Amino acid sequence: MTALQVLLAVAERGSTSAAAEPVALSQSAVSKQLIGLEELIGGPAFYRTPNGMVPTELGSIYIEHARTAIKAMEDAALKVARLKPGPRVLRLQVPPIFGDRWLLPRFVQFTEAHPEIEVQFTTFVSKTQTEVPDGMVRFVVEPVADEEGEYLFGHDIRLVSAPSYWEKLGESPSIEAASRGVMLEHPQTPFHWPFLASANGRQGLEVRHTMRFGYYTMVIRAALAGQGMALIPHGLIVEDLAAGRLVNPGGLGYRSDYGYWFTRPRNLPTSQSMQLFQQWIDAESRAVRD
Repeated sequence: MTALQVLLAVAERGSTSAAAEPVALSQSAVSKQLIGLEELIGGPAFYRTPNGMVPTELGSIYIEHARTAIKAMEDAALKVARLKPGPRVLRLQVPPIFGDRWLLPRFVQFTEAHPEIEVQFTTFVSKTQTEVPDGMVRFVVEPVADEEGEYLFGHDIRLVSAPSYWEKLGESPSIEAASRGVMLEHPQTPFHWPFLASANGRQGLEVRHTMRFGYYTMVIRAALAGQGMALIPHGLIVEDLAAGRLVNPGGLGYRSDYGYWFTRPRNLPTSQSMQLFQQWIDAESRAVRD
């Protein structure tokens, strides 16, 4: 397992010296592990080039299957940990924006109340992952057929900006005034200007300019920095509105079919740890529910 971890680290970092840190070994130990592995598999795993170490055809085959093997062992370790008495493991899949803006600022309350539960966070499930998370936060219209869940928040979408930005527009709050501003968007979210215009009786009204970002966190940061207006679920910005870092001019917004749901696979039994977490996240979400 150590040799396989070294193999992946060298493939990712491009050298034995750079691979030493993630596997917690010295450079010489990394080199020895790699040499031993190459002797075992019958050939070099990497070409040594001026720009770093590049996988050979043989190495590429082992790298692909090493990822699967290590992931399978990690999943097996998680299953075993769930059977052991003592500290209890709860693995959760959480979208980055939800974790950053809502969950993590509150999560210390759960860890202080339940120090016996070990929570592991992931932001995605890999294609090679065989063990699914115990629970997932999804941004959907409703859970899929093989999952059950509870709605948290997210239907209430607000048009917000920094106070300085709206003051710069110099107009009374209205959908027409907003159309003369800059709209900040993430192209893959369902929150776009036409939905706001239509919900406020101005279907076909276009916004003057749209600025798009590849990450939704950047949309919110750009709004906080006074670069434009953004459509954001109210639950993600409760504290910013209360503190005056963002304003919701004229109460402009609309109701979306999408929302954040906490879901669980139907084929997994509900552990006591999961029950405690469900109770906590439901109580916390009620405070910001639409």
